[in-house]
Amino acid sequence: MSHTNVQFSVASHLLAALTLYQGEHATSTMLAQSINADPSFVRRVLSKLSKAGLVIATRGKNGACALARDPADITLLDIYKASEAPATFAVHTYPIEAMCPISCHIKEVMAEVLKKSQSDFELSLSDQTLADITASIKTKY
Repeated sequence: MSHTNVQFSVASHLLAALTLYQGEHATSTMLAQSINADPSFVRRVLSKLSKAGLVIATRGKNGACALARDPADITLLDIYKASEAPATFAVHTYPIEAMCPISCHIKEVMAEVLKKSQSDFELSLSDQTLADITASIKTKY
């Protein structure tokens, strides 16, 4: 059974929260409550976002987080790459059955298809910004 990776959606959630709650003292505990996730998991994701230059985080008793850039200057591709989420699709790793022509070639063919799909996915993310998704969230409440 495949494991679902939520790094990208959690990273997007964190950055949307930081955008919508700008000016507030945003702690990892507060952000973890927004996601309903463990604060240590949230801190690991925030660390990745900080290393990518998307978040400024201060540690300690009075530690907090803030956006490092304007939301209009942060694309969803920036967030996706910063979150280190795996590729959207992957080719299976089952052994090749030498007697089957499909088995002998499907991985190579699917790798080409999935590479294009991943590229299209990333291009789509590069066209959308954090400002876009937070504006969309605002229309919901």
